[in-house]
Amino acid sequence: MQFTVERAERSNLRIDRFLAEKLPDLSRSRLQSLIKDGHITLNGNPTKPKQLLNEKDVIEISIPPLTQPEAKPENIKLNILHEDEHLIVINKPHGLVVHPAAGNPDGTLVNALLHHCNQLSGIGGVERPGIVHRLDKDTSGCIVAAKSDTAHRNLVESFANRQVNKIYLAVVNGHPTIESGRIENHIDRNPKDRQKMAVVTPPRGKLAITDYSLIKKSQNTSLIKCHLLTGRTHQIRVHMKSLGNPILGDPIYSRPAKQNIQVSRLMLHAWKLSFIHPETKEEMQFQSEHPAEFNDWMN
Repeated sequence: MQFTVERAERSNLRIDRFLAEKLPDLSRSRLQSLIKDGHITLNGNPTKPKQLLNEKDVIEISIPPLTQPEAKPENIKLNILHEDEHLIVINKPHGLVVHPAAGNPDGTLVNALLHHCNQLSGIGGVERPGIVHRLDKDTSGCIVAAKSDTAHRNLVESFANRQVNKIYLAVVNGHPTIESGRIENHIDRNPKDRQKMAVVTPPRGKLAITDYSLIKKSQNTSLIKCHLLTGRTHQIRVHMKSLGNPILGDPIYSRPAKQNIQVSRLMLHAWKLSFIHPETKEEMQFQSEHPAEFNDWMN
């Protein structure tokens, strides 16, 4: 995998931050480890995570093969929307963590995939085999995982180049003042609370773009359709809060007990997902049935 730094890229941009924007499926720590281990080179030479980039610099990435997975297979039922030898698309339920992490060593989507699939790609590392993109634990809906490294690389490039169509449903508190539009700003970690993301002033953060439109008003709440053009952590949750209409049941960006309607979960659902198949080049389109908690608004 290779990237060339273009004139439009920000000046004084570190190589680890540049790659974090291009490869959102890989964590910053994972990228830094790959750089330190010599799997990422700059203009053909070893480099360091803090190395600043210049125009026309060439970055080459060689991901080592997956070692014995640390995550263990678990017989967890999966709602499979599509599966072939290259990839698998799942309708993830609310409450299922995508990959093992501190506090969630097992019982994740990765554990389920390891049990179900004969093989998964190794690009995401031993804790994230097959994982191309992520959904929050409390978000339900469409998610794709890769079985081969080739499929993984192609899907990651499609996500990075905004060639993947992602449509979400969100039920928010109140009614948006402007019923449709585009939210475009920068998002980064909240300096006062590392569990939260926040809208920040450039050059801080990463560009985040969401197109939204009102589907239905009901009882001081609204059903919103959100089209993600980027895939930042908590993007829709932050953007809906920035409109003054936080998502119902969001314990991080609102106070659910004080919202107009009390719900049992975060009312965010990855409704539709479409992309070009990394091997067959066929256009793939998927739609996950909305959860029962959305019935009052979908009807």
